[in-house]
Amino acid sequence: MIKVGEMLYEKQLEDKKTHLENLLSPYDIPSLSIYESPIQNFRMRAEFRIWHEQGNAHYAMFSKDNNKTPIFLEEFPYASVKINQLMCGLKEIWQTYPLIKEKLFQVEFLTTLSDESLITLCYHKKLDEEWLLLAKLVDKELNAKIVGRAKKQKLMTHDDFVQETLTILGHNYHYIQPENSFTQPNAIVNQKMITWACEHLADNNHDLLELYCGNGNFTIPFSHNVRRIFATEISKLSIKALQQNLQLNNIDNIELARLSALELTQAINEIRYFRRLAHIDLKSYNFETIFVDPPRAGLDEDTCQLTSQFSNIIYISCNPETLAKNLKELTKTHRITAGALFDQFPYSPHIETGIVLSKK
Repeated sequence: MIKVGEMLYEKQLEDKKTHLENLLSPYDIPSLSIYESPIQNFRMRAEFRIWHEQGNAHYAMFSKDNNKTPIFLEEFPYASVKINQLMCGLKEIWQTYPLIKEKLFQVEFLTTLSDESLITLCYHKKLDEEWLLLAKLVDKELNAKIVGRAKKQKLMTHDDFVQETLTILGHNYHYIQPENSFTQPNAIVNQKMITWACEHLADNNHDLLELYCGNGNFTIPFSHNVRRIFATEISKLSIKALQQNLQLNNIDNIELARLSALELTQAINEIRYFRRLAHIDLKSYNFETIFVDPPRAGLDEDTCQLTSQFSNIIYISCNPETLAKNLKELTKTHRITAGALFDQFPYSPHIETGIVLSKK
């Protein structure tokens, strides 16, 4: 089922490049920069169903063609070396202590380049003190934080996050990555992507507006390139992580607000007042560049219109089809000055793209 290899990797990457170039050909885009992934062990997080059969429990995945018949896994070459080690170690433990695998239906692994690990075990049963004592044993044996989830329950052996360190242009940046929240899965390519964005932001005495900032994946390194940043995000969990990350990195030139892209558009255009912005003077900002990293649906019409008002746009996209749709509008006012393909998701059709636009 799962194949890796240099020839297979190069072929899938070339196919992605061709597809992206064809999609973007109407927009007079410069030659794409291509940022490759490691051929295997590139995913820092992974999620598996647990399939119970004849008293045994197996890591399982399902193919797109057959979502009823499980494919059992002893290892997962896409995942980090650490995840593969944890898969093996956890299975040995639940074979010794059946309480760990009883009613277990899903396991999620989260690892980092800084060698921290967290395992989330999801159950169809109520968790008790006996389970927690065993979970602490698993924590000690595997050197990984353990979180247990069941209906209306969450038990932990320690805290519920890992701390990642990414190196960007010679600087180390530290990130709290909470359990059960979004983080970029391919840390090596993520470092390349942030570096590319920082290089195109360059040193700038103006201010930056960032939409969809998440836990500060780009925001934290951007803080050294601009005077000030106003960043928005809708997820409470991500906003909390970003606040922790600002303290962790001793950064004081970023202001945050929990707003959707539509709400921010309404606020900037003075269509609607938000109490969440009462402490922020938007008119004091001298915005020159906007950075957007939207979900797969891309930018909605109003946000696209707002984005087009800025002199410079840096757009990271996880869906080239909606990117192309947005570029149809943005290239009416801007020209594309740079483009990149980041192979965040090898051996899959998903493509991560970076585009830089400047006002005509």
